Amino acid sequence: MNLRPGLDVAVVMRRVKQDNRWQPYRWELADVVPQEASFGSEPRRIFVDEREERWLHPAMRVELYADDAEGYYLNATVDTPCWFVLWRMEETASVAEEPIARPEVVTVSYHDAGRWLDAQEHVEQVPAPPEVVTWMRDFAEAHYVPEPRRRKRPESFRRLEDRFGNPVSVSTGKKYGGGEGG
Repeated sequence: MNLRPGLDVAVVMRRVKQDNRWQPYRWELADVVPQEASFGSEPRRIFVDEREERWLHPAMRVELYADDAEGYYLNATVDTPCWFVLWRMEETASVAEEPIARPEVVTVSYHDAGRWLDAQEHVEQVPAPPEVVTWMRDFAEAHYVPEPRRRKRPESFRRLEDRFGNPVSVSTGKKYGGGEGG
């Protein structure tokens, strides 16, 4: 039994035609919607016309983890809190004539999205609805404890060390020749 708070969602990906002979279309995130029983569990095309296709990817789970409460807090406190979706292209076609974009993970954590972007994954975002923002904010407020800010000591007060980490003594008196009557 899963005790972690979570939401079941479906992701809508859009394939948009482009006027480009090298890349005739591009994939992009269209929406994240609440899961419904009628969606089933397999991806399916839900719309097609001459300019675009839309694919529904059901049965995705978004879970909240107490150790990532800061990531939810950061998302909940921006002007437009959002869903983050990591997606990848299929290697070979599975449900269509050509490979399609497949969402792998959905989250509301800034930290997760940042890690994925650092790993050069496809990550896109869409605004989250108010009820999801409230859910995320309530969880973050219950679990996020900001670290106390530590005063940084000015560089001028740091102790001097040699290249081996040993303390260095500094004198202002002149020890060796030159200049003063010598």
